[in-house]
Amino acid sequence: MSDLVIVESPSKAHTIKKYLGSGYEVLASKGHVRDLPVKRLGVDIKKDFQPKYEIMKDKSDLVDELKAAVEKSDHVYLATDPDREGEAISWHLAYILGLPLDSANRIEFNEITKTGVQNGMANPRSIDIDLVNAQQARRILDRLVGYKLSPFISQKIRRGLSAGRVQSVALRIVCDREDEILKFVPEEYWSIDGKFVAKGSRRIFSAALHSKDGEKLKITNGEQAQQIMNDLEGAEFVVSSVKNGTRKKQPAPPFITSTLQQDASRKLGFQSKRTMKVAQELYEGVVVSDIGATGLITYMRTDSLRISDEARAEAKEFILNKWGEKYYPSKARFFKSKSNAQDGHEAIRPTMVNLTPDKIKNDLTSDQYKLYKLIWERFLASQMAECIQKTTQANIDAKGYSFRASGYRVDFDGFTVLYVESKDTEEEKTGELPPLEKDMPVKAKEIIPNQHFTQPPARYTEASLIKALEENGIGRPSTYSATITTIVSRGYVRRESKTLFPTELGQAITGLMKDRFPKIVNVKFTAQMETELDEVEHGNEQWVQLLREFYDDFAETLSKAKEDMKDEKIELEQDKTDYICENCGKPMVYKYGRYGRFIACSGYPECKTVKKVVEKLGISCPKCGGDIIIRRTKKGKIFYGCGNFPNCRFASWSEPTEEKCPKCGGMLFKKAGKVPKIICNTEGCGYERADDGGVPPLPNSD
Repeated sequence: MSDLVIVESPSKAHTIKKYLGSGYEVLASKGHVRDLPVKRLGVDIKKDFQPKYEIMKDKSDLVDELKAAVEKSDHVYLATDPDREGEAISWHLAYILGLPLDSANRIEFNEITKTGVQNGMANPRSIDIDLVNAQQARRILDRLVGYKLSPFISQKIRRGLSAGRVQSVALRIVCDREDEILKFVPEEYWSIDGKFVAKGSRRIFSAALHSKDGEKLKITNGEQAQQIMNDLEGAEFVVSSVKNGTRKKQPAPPFITSTLQQDASRKLGFQSKRTMKVAQELYEGVVVSDIGATGLITYMRTDSLRISDEARAEAKEFILNKWGEKYYPSKARFFKSKSNAQDGHEAIRPTMVNLTPDKIKNDLTSDQYKLYKLIWERFLASQMAECIQKTTQANIDAKGYSFRASGYRVDFDGFTVLYVESKDTEEEKTGELPPLEKDMPVKAKEIIPNQHFTQPPARYTEASLIKALEENGIGRPSTYSATITTIVSRGYVRRESKTLFPTELGQAITGLMKDRFPKIVNVKFTAQMETELDEVEHGNEQWVQLLREFYDDFAETLSKAKEDMKDEKIELEQDKTDYICENCGKPMVYKYGRYGRFIACSGYPECKTVKKVVEKLGISCPKCGGDIIIRRTKKGKIFYGCGNFPNCRFASWSEPTEEKCPKCGGMLFKKAGKVPKIICNTEGCGYERADDGGVPPLPNSD
């Protein structure tokens, strides 16, 4: 007999098993084992929104395995992730496995280290039903919106669309920004910049025209700019004032989920999904030389800036040993979390500061190393002394006009010796000014008028959209990545480089939602729902009442929209074709079915003419020379085949390329996987290389 510990992840199970020893069996639930049914609503609205949970189809064997393990165990501990979702998984497991809900069998691991595991095992508690109810309320809210609203959106725009409670607001934010850009009218303005040299110095410094006769100048056209240039012709310039000061720059706080995703996007080019995947790996455990499997960071889904006393003390010791006393502040740093933060866990930090990124680089994948280095540096920097800059601001006057020059020099680098936070927009760079004194004459090397136009607001990137969602209280740390992934993968938003653009489809959905379901896509309303879910978690609000208040209004709005739009359908430009129906003469349009896109007569249902959409790769079949086309199985999986099928049966799961194998001359294919490759499928050849998206290497000369 032994004690059984059930976690979510198999890799986490392996790490925890090492710390618990032979008296414990550690198994993984692999996420949720019970959920709402896939193909129906699964919520009895008339019976207080009672959910009808089912064991997931792919988890039935696992559940049997867990039940057998429970029978053999003295005690069972539920150690799923320490958040709402993890609490709900433990609750579902307790129900399925017949464990008492009031038993102290729920444990949390904020970090997967020996200390973290020991602390968790030493402090078991019962399942927090308020936390479970908050998760249930969110899950049912999302199910009601998704299963009730998606069919309506699909009927009015295009088959197979979805509308989610949080994703619809995120999409609206992107679309509203696009509307701002389209409506933006640029305004002309001018600046006048000078290049100056101080007496006794060869260093050229810059200053910008700031004011005239003590009043700030606004130059709106070229005529004004030319008049100023005429006034300054042959002018003698003198320093009218010099102001020296000290600026103290404070370090950024340690990462929370949203800021980690933002900084990883800016500094590493990681999409949020990639960031969270790698962070999960670092949390669950990596095999480190001389240590074994160990979690390298604390739990990565958090909105708290709290740091444990032990971690702060460890950071202090490292900073003092590495950089010396002057790099540690006069008193320890504490950061205040936002008022709406759940504060369930610490900020994201390394579990062991002494495991520097370079020390364990060889034990990590490239992505793990980059993200761990970012987390490690940000945490250490957050505990370090401020950066001190000596600033200078000087005014240079002539004929009533005043130019202003600003500069600084770093007097003490402090935390910037290790890490500097990135921003969405680049800060204006200013260098150090030469020594300047009041009444000192300076020579104007050049006075330059520059025409400008005001710019529209920038489109969102993943980083700036996550920031907007967080600032507006939309979603929670665990939802940002999934939300953005959904609106991109469904074609509502397209990504170019890092920039997010709404598609015509996305704008059509948002327009319909704003017109018919304004509350669902209202930023403040959605944020208020998050606040109410927090109140459920804290035991201050009943989850059924929350659902009732939301659903009664939602159902009435949906019913009215269906009645008002019963004969309406929104047509998209991207769904129109140049084809004319050969049977009735009406235009043909693109339609979307379970097997993908096809062309159908716009006169449906009177005319049922349809045609296949042939998507050519522009590559010739290596067997017969026909066109290779994209095809789909009955389950929708993509493969590549010859357009002359069934006469030619060439087919491949891997995407063909135009490139020829440098070894045998055969066709090369793109092979997907964790490490994408370019491969040759010719029997006996074996050629392959990494697919880096770049220019293929030249064949060997020999």
